[in-house]
Amino acid sequence: MSFTEHISDYDWDKIESCIYNKTAKDVEIALGKTRPSIGDFMAMVSPAAEPYLEQMAILSQRYTRQRYGNTIQFYVPLYLTNSCINHCVYCGFNHDNDISRIILTDEQILREVEAIKRMGDFQHILLVTGENPRDAGVDYIENAIRLVKPYFSSISIEVQPLKEAEYKQLADAGLNAVYCYQETYNKSKYKVYHPKGMKSKFDWRLDGFDRMGKAGIHKIGLGVLIGLEDWRTDAAMMALHLQYLQKTYWQTKYSISFPRMRPHEGEDFQPNVVMTDKQLAQIIFAYRIFNHDLEMALSTREDSIFRDNMIGLGITSLSAGSKTNPGGYAVYTNELEQFSVNDSRIPSAVLQSVKNHGYEVVWKDWDLSLQ
Repeated sequence: MSFTEHISDYDWDKIESCIYNKTAKDVEIALGKTRPSIGDFMAMVSPAAEPYLEQMAILSQRYTRQRYGNTIQFYVPLYLTNSCINHCVYCGFNHDNDISRIILTDEQILREVEAIKRMGDFQHILLVTGENPRDAGVDYIENAIRLVKPYFSSISIEVQPLKEAEYKQLADAGLNAVYCYQETYNKSKYKVYHPKGMKSKFDWRLDGFDRMGKAGIHKIGLGVLIGLEDWRTDAAMMALHLQYLQKTYWQTKYSISFPRMRPHEGEDFQPNVVMTDKQLAQIIFAYRIFNHDLEMALSTREDSIFRDNMIGLGITSLSAGSKTNPGGYAVYTNELEQFSVNDSRIPSAVLQSVKNHGYEVVWKDWDLSLQ
């Protein structure tokens, strides 16, 4: 079985109703448990939990320190191409957008690596592509992994969903982690935001996480795009998905990201839901209390003030100095970004902020270092 067969057991409207009917008493019961249930998680992301943010922050900090100590991991994204066959209404790489399409060559990838290494002692790199399986498919991605492998101890990808055999192929080449965002678990609305292209296939994308697990990928990253549908319901559905994956592929590590929609090139799509900073903090605290071992990343989509305030309160990974356009570090510095960055500080400035909070930056992937 796969999660696509399980998801039919969960009715979106019923889960949404359950969340919004949670009471203060439900929240207090949830916060009193060492290992909350899915129902408790729904209480913690409900409107009823908003007056309990300070208590949630204390618990989140405690569990984070118990598992990760006073450390924050740094990673850096490297965009390899903005070529994409999809028509996602919220993305600057939308196939309909009239932009220059770039696929980095071997020489250009290595130039980008050199520029990244000059920024800091990054050991964890995230390779990102649009979805173009013909011109930047699995063989292109494998080649990129082999090119950057001598320079980084941990290599992750955020690319189109692949077949199980293809994930194994990339793992053999040196791949450590795969990040894939379902964007929203609301299947009835999914195609509104993904009208054409392979990404319009809800089940194929959702099944991708099972294919990663079966392929033995070391770490799997999940996420939803906040701004499409009710974030509380999407958070609960993703928690159900996470619980299923951890039970089924128990040897795999897991990570969660919380991308809020950012301005982009092309169609003027406005978020259906706007999440406040307090609400983003709430979802971070809820996930940490729900799952003490979970890695949680916060990208440069968020501003410096919010990212600094989240140090030690649940987040375990931060990107720094990020460019969201292919070749953005050295080759094509003025080309289109996938989304506009909100924290433009150089890595050394982010590093100093982490130190000022009494935390140590870990440049290398701690999971691999413990093997």
